Amino acid sequence: MLRKARIDDVKTIHRMINLSSGKGEMLPRSLMDIYNSLRDFFVYYHDDELQVIGICAMNIIWENLAEIRSLYVDENYRKQGIGRELVEACISEAITLGLFKVFTLTYKKEFFIQLGFKEIDRSLLPEKIWSDCFRCSKYPDYCDEIAMIAEL
Repeated sequence: MLRKARIDDVKTIHRMINLSSGKGEMLPRSLMDIYNSLRDFFVYYHDDELQVIGICAMNIIWENLAEIRSLYVDENYRKQGIGRELVEACISEAITLGLFKVFTLTYKKEFFIQLGFKEIDRSLLPEKIWSDCFRCSKYPDYCDEIAMIAEL
């Protein structure tokens, strides 16, 4: 079941992001950052166990640009379409808000190609580079994520 995140999901979201970060799949985020951006998140939970098994956020970057970020699905539930549903929910929200360009920085190029994203050069995302990337320990010389964009 897909829904917007709630306050009682924050610690689970934080744990999932930092678990994924420990595997090198995404950057870590603080608990305070999760609280501050909670409205960006969708969660997918397992109906039978009522536990969150997937997360994804849509963050507004600029007047014409949003980012899909913090996509994570529990390893036991991958390859079941949960990631696709989470990203599609974020894209739908972006469209509702009048944002028709959505990008991501990812290691999962093929996954995002299936959702209509195309690879671009990171230099085409200046608002992103100066907001989050600038604070990353991999910036500027060691970034290995792939920049991708979808025009909706």
